[in-house]
Amino acid sequence: MDVLLSLPIVSYFAAPMLTSWSTSLNLLFFYMTWTTLVLSHSPLKIELIGTLAVRLVFWLAPSLFFLLLDTLVPSLAENIKIYGAASLPRRNLAALSKQIALVIVNLVLFTTLQAGISVGATTLLHRPLFKTSTALPLPWQIIKHIVMLYTTRELLTYYIHRHILHSRGFIAKLHSRYMHSRRGGAPYALMLYADHPIPLMLNHLVPVYLPSLAIRPHLLTYFLFTILTTIEEMFSMSGYTVVPGIMMGGIARRTATHYACGGKGNFSAWGLLDWIHGTSVGRDVVKDIHDEADKHHVRERSHKAASDTSSLMQDTIDGWKKTVRKSRKKT
Repeated sequence: MDVLLSLPIVSYFAAPMLTSWSTSLNLLFFYMTWTTLVLSHSPLKIELIGTLAVRLVFWLAPSLFFLLLDTLVPSLAENIKIYGAASLPRRNLAALSKQIALVIVNLVLFTTLQAGISVGATTLLHRPLFKTSTALPLPWQIIKHIVMLYTTRELLTYYIHRHILHSRGFIAKLHSRYMHSRRGGAPYALMLYADHPIPLMLNHLVPVYLPSLAIRPHLLTYFLFTILTTIEEMFSMSGYTVVPGIMMGGIARRTATHYACGGKGNFSAWGLLDWIHGTSVGRDVVKDIHDEADKHHVRERSHKAASDTSSLMQDTIDGWKKTVRKSRKKT
């Protein structure tokens, strides 16, 4: 528990809401907390407690809140659900209790398997799996590793999802039984971990953790990547028509379509490989991006930003010219 409370990720995001510190003081506090954490706990402990905390805070807590909204106020929820009332969870206390128990067991198994892999890799390599030094990663390193991790995740998610989870094998039957038992509606966020443990690990652990094993980024970069993917998966499985961001609206719709059609397409996380391989069902990623950009008036905002920048540059040039003229008159 002391590790969870001292996680710099938590303190870093919480500090702006609780205080009025400047960015510099926030960064200083973040660095001091991280340094204390690294010097007082093992890298494996920080990794496991950190990733578990991320899943609890950014997936389980919001998912339970959304479940309460869907079940207690269904008349309101169905208005913002893709496919309407067909996407609402069953209002059956026994069934929902079993599902909540399943996701908690899967979460424990998820963490246990990750611990086993980390211990084995650390023993084999004779060093921590992730770089857990007091030195913070540079911004360009974070961006480079995040791009590499996202690219590899997209590849692994698509081919595992399409050729293993939706083939004719034993694992595909498990996935179909647990995740595709109901048809015609969108999923809800709690279903993210409601799969059988085997397909769950293949679909959500391997695409995120395997690239991290290969790239071996700084542990803070891995935490950031885990936070981003967890938030993305939570919103994509929510089944809501109203989700933040330009990309997330399309991702949520494609995920809903994947479950509504029984898994006949839309296998990748972002839809890029579905578009390339022709396995998109409904609107593809290109159409979604175009529609979302129009909805958020991206083109108008870009023109306005360009116009404002041009006006600022022109004002700067005019001011510089006036200064030069005044100096010439004085001489």
